[in-house]
Amino acid sequence: MPTRSTIMDTNSYRGDGSAALPEADRQLIERREQLLGPAYRLFYQKPVHLVRGEGAYVWDAHGTQYLDVYNNVVSIGHCHPAVVEAVERQMRTLNTHTRYLHEGIVGYADRLLATMPAELDQVMFMCTGSEANDLAVRVAQVATGAQGVIVTREAYHGTSALTSGLSPALGSGQPLADFVRLVEAPDTYRGRDGAAFASDIKAAIEDLKSSGLGFAAFLADSIFSSDGVLPGEQGMLREAVDEVRRQGGMFIADEVQPGFSRTGEAFWGFARHGLVPDLVTLGKPMGNGFPVSGMAARADVLAPFATTLPYFNTFGGNPVAMAAGQAVLDVIQQEGLLQHSLRVGRILLAELQKLGDKHENVGDVRGAGLFIGFELVSDPEAKTPDKQLALKAVEALRERRVLTSVAGPHGNVLKLRPPLAFGEHDIDWLVTALDEALDAVLDKRPAGSR
Repeated sequence: MPTRSTIMDTNSYRGDGSAALPEADRQLIERREQLLGPAYRLFYQKPVHLVRGEGAYVWDAHGTQYLDVYNNVVSIGHCHPAVVEAVERQMRTLNTHTRYLHEGIVGYADRLLATMPAELDQVMFMCTGSEANDLAVRVAQVATGAQGVIVTREAYHGTSALTSGLSPALGSGQPLADFVRLVEAPDTYRGRDGAAFASDIKAAIEDLKSSGLGFAAFLADSIFSSDGVLPGEQGMLREAVDEVRRQGGMFIADEVQPGFSRTGEAFWGFARHGLVPDLVTLGKPMGNGFPVSGMAARADVLAPFATTLPYFNTFGGNPVAMAAGQAVLDVIQQEGLLQHSLRVGRILLAELQKLGDKHENVGDVRGAGLFIGFELVSDPEAKTPDKQLALKAVEALRERRVLTSVAGPHGNVLKLRPPLAFGEHDIDWLVTALDEALDAVLDKRPAGSR
């Protein structure tokens, strides 16, 4: 039987508590399962029926307000008026593909590349992060003439045929591509530093070369979100990327999750480590949830692919998507969201670390900006992952109107990754709810509500 997917199944609805659901919600679940099929998943044992969002908050069909501490797709906040207005305005004017001239795509490309190192001087647009990673790997393989790709052991990079084979987090039901090698993510909590990571990268490269596949690329999300939110210290990845370059490979930075000011310390996750990637992939946070993605590249890396094979993505880079992207960049600049993420993230991290001092089952609290991993363990000395405690905590948080989920190979890390609209005034709600949730699931006092 296939291993359950850590990102899809760990916190998924199983139907055990369906009798406790409102009748309307139960009927909606039944219709969903009948019409959409069995591949989809819902969060929580009591799924949340959302109908509205604003900033860092969402409301369900019964009028209950929740604090969203999970959704990075709406990067600058649910239904941000600047994005809504930009999309509506452009939709009323023109929306078509990229084989016609349009100022929108050129203007946005110029602004986007201005946020990156000068070496990254060309960009192509798609609709999803999966497409961006798919294209980046193909570009790297053509540029190097090799096939081999290295990813971390619990990575998630997409759902296309190619990127599914690069995403071990999807579980053993999804076989890995034969040209992929896995390495353990750097985890300073368990003593795996940048040097150990670089050593593993080197060994994986040697294995790829000895197998006749050659080495094309190292593909990584620099905060290792699916591996358990492992930001590490700044510069931690430099030694590994230096090894990649020595061995003739490309570094592909998957910025779908750590990009666009999320980490606070830099606009891009790779920049925390002082790195200049060969290729950078972007996803729907660039449009605040509008289906748009991109791949930035060094012109010399892109040329072997682009001069051999024309690329066309029917609605990648369409005028409405570019309007959404422009609006997001405007908001990040005008609202100072990079500085906001750093400041509020540091305050939040400090408050959550206090909970770690209070509750012995909190093994580690780590993060960068508004991206924090809260790891729960059964044995603090042995650092034994406690998946069941984490799942109980997630359900207890849901009862206290805070929405999040879990990450990591053992599903024991709470992934705290709110929209950047999350403010200092929201910290008390989150921290108090988490404190109460831990007390409740550890049987320290009866479950309550905020």
